[in-house]
Amino acid sequence: MDCFSLHQGRIPLLLSLPHNGFEIPEAIGERMQGFARSAPDTDWFVDHLYAFAVDMGASILIPRYSRYVIDLNRPPDDVSLYPGQNTTGLCPLQAFSGEPIYLEGMAPDAEEIQSRKAQYWQPYHSALDAELTRIHRQHGSALLWEGHSIRPELPYLFEGRLPDFNLGTASGASFPNERLQRIEAILSAQSAYSWVSNGRFKGGYNTRHHADPSRGIFAFQLELAQSAYMDAEMRRFDPATATPVQHLIEQMMRVALDLPG
Repeated sequence: MDCFSLHQGRIPLLLSLPHNGFEIPEAIGERMQGFARSAPDTDWFVDHLYAFAVDMGASILIPRYSRYVIDLNRPPDDVSLYPGQNTTGLCPLQAFSGEPIYLEGMAPDAEEIQSRKAQYWQPYHSALDAELTRIHRQHGSALLWEGHSIRPELPYLFEGRLPDFNLGTASGASFPNERLQRIEAILSAQSAYSWVSNGRFKGGYNTRHHADPSRGIFAFQLELAQSAYMDAEMRRFDPATATPVQHLIEQMMRVALDLPG
C-alpha cells in the first residue's frame, strides 16, 4: 500500500507536505464522529499552492492519508511540541475545534498506535531521510521546506487571528539566521500579508528533527493562513488569490536556498 508519493527533483530542496493527505481507511473512519470522516483539519490544497516548485526543480513528498490517521509532523513518542498549550497528538483524539474525533470507546489503543506508526509514520520519515541524504550527497547541502496551512481562527489552539505567513525555524536552531533575516526583509517590503517569525508555530517535529545545520542540512516551516490562498469561504483553491502568494513563496524559497532572485 502506497502511503505517500515522492517526486525527485534537481535542486537541493525537499518540499514536505505532511498534512496534505485526506484519505481515511474505512476501518478507522467507521469509528469516527461523522464530521471527522471528511478530515476537516487537512492542510487543504497545499499541493496546488506549491505546484510551481516542480518547475523550480524541487523534490516533493506528499502523504496519502489524513493527519487523523497519524500526524506525520509529531514525534513518535508523542511528547508535546508546545508544552502548556492546546495541541493535537500523534494519533489525534481531538480536532482543531476541540471536539472528539472518535465515537465513545472507539479511540485507538496503544497497540493500534504502534501499528499505525509502523504502517504510515515510519515509511514517510524513512523516505524523507533518504531523500535528504540523496540531495545532500549530490549538492553538498539540503533544505527541507515544510509546507503547512491552517484556518486563521481556531480558539482551541490560539487566541485571536493568526498572521497570514508564520515562519518557523525552531527558534533559530534549524535554519541560518542571516537567511531568515533576508526572508523577513521580503515580507517587510510588502503590505498585503501579515507575518511573524517563530510565533505560535515555531516548526513541528520535522523541522526540529530532520535539520542538521552543522552538515548543511537546514529546515524551514511555513504555516500559511488558508484565507491567504483559498476562496472567501475557505472551501476551494482560488488561483487568483493564490498567485501573489505563490510568487512571494518562490522568492522566499530562493533566498532560503541562497539562489539568485
